[in-house]
Amino acid sequence: MLKGEITQLAKSIHQTVTNNRRHLHAHPELSFQEYNTSAFVKSLLDEMNIPWNAIAGTGVVAILKGALPSDKVIALRADMDALPITETNNTAYASKYKGIMHACGHDAHTASLLGTARILQSIKSKFGGTVKLIFQPAEEKLPGGARLMIEEGVLDNPRPQCVIGQHVVPSIDCGKIGIRKGKLMASMDELLVTVKGKGGHGAQPQQNIDPVLIASHIVIALQQIVSRMANPTNPTVLSFGKFIADGAVNVIPDTVYMEGTFRTLNENWRNEAHAQMKKMAEGIAESMGGSCDFIINRGYPFLINEEKLTGQVGIFAEEYMGKENIVDPDIWMASEDFAYYSQVKDSCFYFLGVGNAQKQIHSALHTSTFDIDENALELSTGLMAYIAVRQLGNE
Repeated sequence: MLKGEITQLAKSIHQTVTNNRRHLHAHPELSFQEYNTSAFVKSLLDEMNIPWNAIAGTGVVAILKGALPSDKVIALRADMDALPITETNNTAYASKYKGIMHACGHDAHTASLLGTARILQSIKSKFGGTVKLIFQPAEEKLPGGARLMIEEGVLDNPRPQCVIGQHVVPSIDCGKIGIRKGKLMASMDELLVTVKGKGGHGAQPQQNIDPVLIASHIVIALQQIVSRMANPTNPTVLSFGKFIADGAVNVIPDTVYMEGTFRTLNENWRNEAHAQMKKMAEGIAESMGGSCDFIINRGYPFLINEEKLTGQVGIFAEEYMGKENIVDPDIWMASEDFAYYSQVKDSCFYFLGVGNAQKQIHSALHTSTFDIDENALELSTGLMAYIAVRQLGNE
């Protein structure tokens, strides 16, 4: 059976996949700058005799065809970019570049998809159909590499019936995965707010229009968007993480600049909330004698796992690893540009457990101490290869 063969292949290439992951981890590159990462992917695809094309700058799309007759097509996706974080782990494969780190596991995603490709190429005489391998840049930065790749035709010629991806999650134990049908991850919008007033001496506030006070009222009032305007059954998050009032102990500045994020899982409410936030902020500023420029950079949509496809992936995962190793995760208010694929194609995005408390591997994503239990790389490659073969209708 192909399951047994895939399992053995995943075991046999585990060290190779681990070495590839460590190479990528030690040499991270920021969004839209993944030149060496892209070259590394291309070189390994060449080594495996898998044809590829460059797309969306540093992106790569490869085509792997089974030898048996079938017109089915599926796509498997991995992202490649790193984050602007200085790594503090003391490992042999720690980032060599200060200020850049694979703190979101994209090195593991890329190494895993290369491993899956190696498995599928080894058994291509035993299955039918086409697998598109999508190595995507810039998941971490708007407008998102997924959107650009879709615009440049990554889902055309041939058109896949579905797109499948995985993401490492340290809160799930190594050896387990998380699968959830329906809405999974939130949309994400950037809020860029400039509050304008009239600065002056802090001891003479009556002569000024204080933008610090205005901005403070705006931050507090906007929480009504979540607590009083959003339907309680619709998850909504509004957070401000930057507040710059560049005055002094006794100097009220002319302007205050703020940045925040808005997240939800309903597009109609998302649009309504945008209008409400802008109206509220501008109204508060005007009522207090100032003005407000409220800019919303529309980011990724919410990510939805198509019910039927995700149910099938769950069944295949049970076959491969056992039902006891599959968990049902909660909705996650983080965002992922895999959501763009899910808005145009049947898609399934599942979570790969990489945590291990005994090994002290539990740091959250986007932290300077993030790492993974590399034993997960055996499951990440084999499971995705098995899902691909089964989804194509083989075995």
